[in-house]
Amino acid sequence: MLAGMPVIVIGADTGLGAAAIEALIPRPGDVRAFVTDPIHGAELKERGVKVAVGDVSDGSHVGGAALGAFCAVLVPHCGFDDRERSFAEDPEALVEAWTEAIAEAAVQRVIWLEHPLLAAPAERFPSPTEFAVVPTVDRPAADVAADVARLDDAAAI
Repeated sequence: MLAGMPVIVIGADTGLGAAAIEALIPRPGDVRAFVTDPIHGAELKERGVKVAVGDVSDGSHVGGAALGAFCAVLVPHCGFDDRERSFAEDPEALVEAWTEAIAEAAVQRVIWLEHPLLAAPAERFPSPTEFAVVPTVDRPAADVAADVARLDDAAAI
C-alpha cells in the first residue's frame, strides 16, 4: 500500500478530475491539483488541496507542479474543452507536453483517464514508470474516481 505518497491530478477542474480529487482527499498525504480555473483552485485550497494554476498545455507548468509527486492522474478531457491552451494546438500536442513534463518530474506512477478520441500514451513514459488506464466511457464519475483511488493506493499497478 502506498497511502500517503503525493498525488497530483492534472485537469482537476474537469468533471472527472474533480471526482478524482474528491476520492483522493480522504487519503493521508499530499493531494495536489493542477487547474486552469483559479476560482476552482481557490475552492480546492480551502479543502486542503495543494493547487497549481496554469496552462495545462505548458509542460513547464505541469512539470513544476508534479515535482515530488509519486503519482500523476492525467485527465485528457481538458484537451477537448473550451479552456485556453496556449502551448498545444491539439490534444495530441497536449499529451506530448504532459509526457515530457511527467518524465522530467520523475513521477513513478501514471493513471490515465481514458478518452475515446485519444489513445493512452503508455509507451511514451520511461521505464520503470507504472501506467494504468481507467475506463471512463459510459461510467459514472464516482466509479472512475473510486478506481483512481484504488490504483493510487495499490502496491503496484
